[in-house]
Amino acid sequence: MSFFTSLWQSIFEPGTSPQLIIATHISFAALLVSLLWLIYSTHIIHFYFLFVIAFLLWITVIWFIAELKSAKLKSNEELSKSTKAE
Repeated sequence: MSFFTSLWQSIFEPGTSPQLIIATHISFAALLVSLLWLIYSTHIIHFYFLFVIAFLLWITVIWFIAELKSAKLKSNEELSKSTKAE
């Protein structure tokens, strides 16, 4: 199965998949490269701030993905059993 097919299918499934994480990193890298080019070509201060904001957002997303991997998430079946028991 191709990368894009796996990515499209992972959008409709709960949780994160390796394809979705790779696409997220590629998107942020492309955004930062674009902002670096705009900084280089225009030297407008707004692009410096946008670059910093985008970089910090990327770091935050990486942290959040790591926290999701370390958390014990319950499946739908486990959640329905726990609500029936209460």
